[in-house]
Amino acid sequence: MKRTTFANWPCTVARTVDLIGDWWTPLVLREALYGAKRFDEFERILGLSRNVLTQRLTRLVEEGLLERVRYQERPPRFEYHLTDQGRDFFPVIAAMMRWGDRWLAPDDGVPIVLHHNSCDHDTHAEVVCAHCREPLRHADMSVRLGPGFPDRHRESALATGRFDEASSAVES
Repeated sequence: MKRTTFANWPCTVARTVDLIGDWWTPLVLREALYGAKRFDEFERILGLSRNVLTQRLTRLVEEGLLERVRYQERPPRFEYHLTDQGRDFFPVIAAMMRWGDRWLAPDDGVPIVLHHNSCDHDTHAEVVCAHCREPLRHADMSVRLGPGFPDRHRESALATGRFDEASSAVES
């Protein structure tokens, strides 16, 4: 069954889901962020079929989150190294862990603990405002159409009453 692509939707959440929205891709990225590099490591840790793993690794390389680096000539063997784009996915994994630790952890505790080496403390992800550093909470948020929202959809989006027009360019 062919799934619908969200790659061209005017929404970065939809585009991200298009890239990582299957069962295995976030787990492959998680393992890469934890230090896995070789095909057999991913295969052993995740227990998924070789063809599915090959598809996921190939897509992550094509999209620029991983790069293939040859480590052996005969036979040719490769490692998968995180790129800057791939390392930038860490906060997403950390936020997913935080949510899962809060709502889905077993009674005996969380399965993985993040340790911040700089301050030498165990920690968890917190999503905060880039301006004032206050935690982002749904009740305190509104959404505005940004400069990249397609003009052809702007009027109908504003008519829903869910969005305001952005007053200035959105900072990343």
